[in-house]
Formats: sequence, structure tokens, C-alpha cells
Amino acid sequence: MSFGTILLVLLILFLVGALPTWPHSAGWGYYPSGGIGVLVVVVIVLVVLGRL
Repeated sequence: MSFGTILLVLLILFLVGALPTWPHSAGWGYYPSGGIGVLVVVVIVLVVLGRL
């Protein structure tokens, strides 16, 4: 697997892990998953363009 694919899989796992589903993180809102979501989109664009 290429570096871009591994990075994409890790970022998707971080995105799922950042969802506010636990009681202690309910007050966080969607800020953590939104930030990681932006990173996932950037990595997907870079992989598609062949820059990563």
C-alpha cells in the first residue's frame, strides 16, 4: 500500500474516533470530527491528484 492510502485509512479511523458519542464528549460538539474531516478531504484530494 502507498503512503497516501495508509494516511487516508488512519485519518478515517481518527474521524470515527472523534465523533461525540460518549457522555464525557457530548459537550464538544462536532468540532473534533469536523477538523479531522477537513484533513480527510485534503488527503483525498492530494491522493486523487497524485501529489501524495
